[in-house]
Amino acid sequence: MAACRPGSLTFHGITRDDPYAWLRADNWREVMSDPGLLDGDIRAYLEAENAFTKAGMAATEGLQEALFAEMKGRLKEDDSSVPSPDGTFAYYHRYEIGGQHPVFCRKSLEDEAEEILLDGNREAQGEAFFRVIACEHSPDHRYLAYAADRNGSEQYVINVKDLDSGAQLADSIGGAQGSIAWANDGKTLFYVTLDAEHRPSKVFRHRLGSDPKEDVLVYAEPDPGFFIGLGVSESRRFIIISAHDHTTSEVRVIPADRPEEEARLIAPRDSGVEYEVSDQGERFLILTNADGAIDFKIVEAPIDKPGRAAWRDLVPHRPGRLILSLLVFKNHMVRLEREEGLPRAVVTALADGSEHAVAFDEEAYALGLVPGYLYDTTTLRFSYSSLTTPTRIYDYDMETRERELLKEQEIPSGHNPQDYESRRLLASGHDGVDIPISLVHHKSTPLDGSAPLLLYGYGAYGHAIPAGFSTNRFSLIDRGFIYAIAHVRGGTDKGYSWYLDGKLEKKRNSFLDFIAAGEALVQQGLTRKGRIVAHGGSAGGLLVGAAVNLRPDLFGGVIAEVPFVDVLTTMCDKELPLTPPEWPEWGNPIEDRQAYETIAAYSPYDNVEAKAYPPMLVTAGLTDPRVTYWEPAKWVAKLRAVKTGDAPLFLKTNMSAGHGGAAGRFDKLIEVALAYSFALMVTGKA
Repeated sequence: MAACRPGSLTFHGITRDDPYAWLRADNWREVMSDPGLLDGDIRAYLEAENAFTKAGMAATEGLQEALFAEMKGRLKEDDSSVPSPDGTFAYYHRYEIGGQHPVFCRKSLEDEAEEILLDGNREAQGEAFFRVIACEHSPDHRYLAYAADRNGSEQYVINVKDLDSGAQLADSIGGAQGSIAWANDGKTLFYVTLDAEHRPSKVFRHRLGSDPKEDVLVYAEPDPGFFIGLGVSESRRFIIISAHDHTTSEVRVIPADRPEEEARLIAPRDSGVEYEVSDQGERFLILTNADGAIDFKIVEAPIDKPGRAAWRDLVPHRPGRLILSLLVFKNHMVRLEREEGLPRAVVTALADGSEHAVAFDEEAYALGLVPGYLYDTTTLRFSYSSLTTPTRIYDYDMETRERELLKEQEIPSGHNPQDYESRRLLASGHDGVDIPISLVHHKSTPLDGSAPLLLYGYGAYGHAIPAGFSTNRFSLIDRGFIYAIAHVRGGTDKGYSWYLDGKLEKKRNSFLDFIAAGEALVQQGLTRKGRIVAHGGSAGGLLVGAAVNLRPDLFGGVIAEVPFVDVLTTMCDKELPLTPPEWPEWGNPIEDRQAYETIAAYSPYDNVEAKAYPPMLVTAGLTDPRVTYWEPAKWVAKLRAVKTGDAPLFLKTNMSAGHGGAAGRFDKLIEVALAYSFALMVTGKA
């Protein structure tokens, strides 16, 4: 049990005792870069909790091994992505049998000879953690720039490899966010750096062969609440620099043929207005929510005069039809949109404005656009899956409307979609609003209330949870679990208003929706109270943490992965990496007393009470810059001290990883096996 030490915070004349504040390392910035610098008392506590979890889960070690073997058996070990053509090459990544990390490759379109560009397995040798976040070849195919994280802190080092000689250049850039954009000369590279608070805040221009210390500052974001993004337009005519928080954005462009030009502003930021920019011919095509277009619209503007005054509607706003993204080709425009909870792709011929939709007939499915390197093409690539159907990759001819199946996800151990049933239900919320629930189960699973059920949710930042395929889930489903996703407010599952109704002062709707989903599944006879395992990660960890505070009796277990549970303390600490950018999502409790009181009323850490909580498994990552390790650590410490009953409470901290957990594809399965063995154990299925 963690020691209680004096600690308190005062805002708006309100003082909160925080006896576990000591678990926050004062040198957290240094620990992100070097975990060995963690204070000894904190390390001892985390390692003691890890040992307690290992002992408490010891009876499931055989089950964990079996789950790992099952999940690994569903992975095609030598899998590869579908090659994406560019010039005389096609680029792709693949895995080797036994390999943890991707191998980045290309092949000649003439003789299909493979060339290994970067071997992730070789790069990861001797590293406790390794992940490549970006791997971009230069337009002339001569160089490869890649960004790698070697401790899980999301502080990347960018290196450049000469693909002709195979040699790595001396150009090495540290402290980077990971985004890379090449200018068309093949010698100029743009990248983003992190500030002392781990926020992407500056864009630099680097010339190959020069000292990175001499790199030119292209743009510096003055607002600590804004993040920087970097990319290249589909036509490769423009380098695109975006500054944004969760509700407002601002875009600048640089001609990719003239990389030394000053970045040109498209339209000044306007609070609450978001926009993204593509180009086509002599115009920009802009996806935006300007002018009250809550579910977004597409406008056009002249390239030489792109300000708001020149924006003209191309695809007008239609309430209830949320335009999610835009992909532009030389003669076609494709928008991905969602209406009535289901996605579809709409293809527009830019010559005459005619359009048609690409959609599917299943009750719940996931659809995604797959960007490529080609601009002057009639081929659209997209992915499709459902809760029962493995992922399929298609090439679609936007003129003939013919589709070609390029790849279907292979399940080596076998998978028959006909053995499973998926459907979508509706739960009535506390205010009468219908909450969608997607679920899947084996057809042999009894639907008489006896089955255990895993209820997953997220509900923040406008992220919708797609009803897509996951091989791992079937280790629960094949053991009699019903797997359900609660599409709660805070996501955009039912449009942008669904997001607005689950944030700031309306955040409580998310938690009540999750509870309503669980109650509806009980009322419809699919499971029973106390047979539901709640599962969420990050902001989804907040969701399940708040829900279990409100209704501990509803759940038979809780899996909270890197949970954002000390919301009030974090939102009151403007030095932490994500705090200022997060204020539009949660509120600024430093300046706004009402925001303070709203967050205080639901923050899981602040609302732990002396009650019988269900069994809980909580995870953390020591180098996590998004949800710092001390949030779940403090939550568990307080729960252990306050809760009644003897239900198990476990904390597992990955001492060499961050927010995403283990980087290796097999190491990741070990973490999933722990979570699923916990779910099976607490529901009597172990």
